[in-house]
Amino acid sequence: MEEQKIVQRNLALQKEWYGEPLGDRVRRLVVAFDVSQANLADVLGISAPMLSQVMSGRRAKIGNPAVLARLIMLERKVLTPEVVSGERGALQEALDDVRQSRPTVSRDSVPVGIGPGADEAAALTVIREAAEEDGDLDKAARLLDDEFPALADLVRRADENF
Repeated sequence: MEEQKIVQRNLALQKEWYGEPLGDRVRRLVVAFDVSQANLADVLGISAPMLSQVMSGRRAKIGNPAVLARLIMLERKVLTPEVVSGERGALQEALDDVRQSRPTVSRDSVPVGIGPGADEAAALTVIREAAEEDGDLDKAARLLDDEFPALADLVRRADENF
């Protein structure tokens, strides 16, 4: 019973620190990149048992900031058109790119996600890359205006720098 309390506490801490349990974030990456948990651990630069412990809540945090940076890099790559396409070569290239990366980490360089106050540059880049022709983003923003004004605003911001 004590272990269950520890796991619950650790999962609550993960929600506080990372926005959600790390197991949820890692599982999405396993599915998106169609890899095993062990393969993903290798890409992140963490042992498979350690990743398993973090995912299950037996450990609360990822102790190595570079591993967290690689996790975030992969989450951002999921948003790129090449990875969204699901093409095996693009998926492998993204994984290799992250595996070979040597991120430098500081308190200012590791945003947890895209949201209020966070770096939205990655989202704007993905939106720009989705546009096929000049004027597509303006047209999309007008279509979104009535029901999704916040999304329309985001698309317009992407269009400003297109």
